[in-house]
Amino acid sequence: MEHQPGLTRYIQPDVLTRVEQYTFSPTQLVEGTLAGAHKSPFHGFAVEFASHREYVPGDDLRHLDWKVYFRHDKHVIKQYEMETNLVCHLMLDISASMRYGEAATQKLLYAARMAVTLGYLVVERSDKVSLTLFDDEVRATLRPSNTMGQVLKMTESLDAAEPVNKTQISSTLIDLAARAGRRGIVVVFSDFLVDLDDLEDALQRLRYDKHEVVLMHTMHHDELNFDIPGMVRFEGLEDDDVFLTRPNDVRKAYLEALKRHVDRLDEICETNRCERVECDTSRPLAELFADYLQQRAINRRRW
Repeated sequence: MEHQPGLTRYIQPDVLTRVEQYTFSPTQLVEGTLAGAHKSPFHGFAVEFASHREYVPGDDLRHLDWKVYFRHDKHVIKQYEMETNLVCHLMLDISASMRYGEAATQKLLYAARMAVTLGYLVVERSDKVSLTLFDDEVRATLRPSNTMGQVLKMTESLDAAEPVNKTQISSTLIDLAARAGRRGIVVVFSDFLVDLDDLEDALQRLRYDKHEVVLMHTMHHDELNFDIPGMVRFEGLEDDDVFLTRPNDVRKAYLEALKRHVDRLDEICETNRCERVECDTSRPLAELFADYLQQRAINRRRW
């Protein structure tokens, strides 16, 4: 990945300027016990009326207790839900195929920048974020934390990462499901060049545990369009295969195979109520992130 000192390798001022107005909030209710910014379905052990609090401007008038108002001339709000903290689990694929691309368009660097920026947004709201780096096994894990020091630890883990192996995403996600505890948001950054049946099994486990799942599908422009001129020698990043050909000769068959793969991935996401976000590394990160967070905020209001 690009050599730059510290946080500046992963968090860019132009990206923060575009996205700092947004929050990464769940589109579904979360569980928790700490005061925070998100609605929980529980208040202690009950889902019925819990208590009153004084009305403040901006509160939903539907929850105003009119009986209390008429009896005591006081404006109070019925509390059925508790505002709680979010736990966001970031899962980053560091397998060899993620090395494809140069400079800022390299898939791994692009995905790493998305992960660290998202981590920053989460902890800035006093919510917790964890990070797991994996290829064919888990290579590094940071337990959930809501301190800014967690963001620095994320960058240190990324700097130490060496992408050399193939991806084994399903076992990693199932392992997360086993240890994640209460439900939160799981965000997976990968090119998803994996066995999709195995992936679906893992996603089903996460959804069974009520986690919200977002797949940040990170692909290079070459992979998405295959508009590469001339005679090209292709060398496998995760095996020793070598293939010499004119990309134009195989472009049609390649794009058809890619479409089948992506269509199947979309089908899995739709069936299991997961979200897939296409991340073309040729697109400015600030633009992609701002558009995604804006759309997510709109969807959350509709939910």
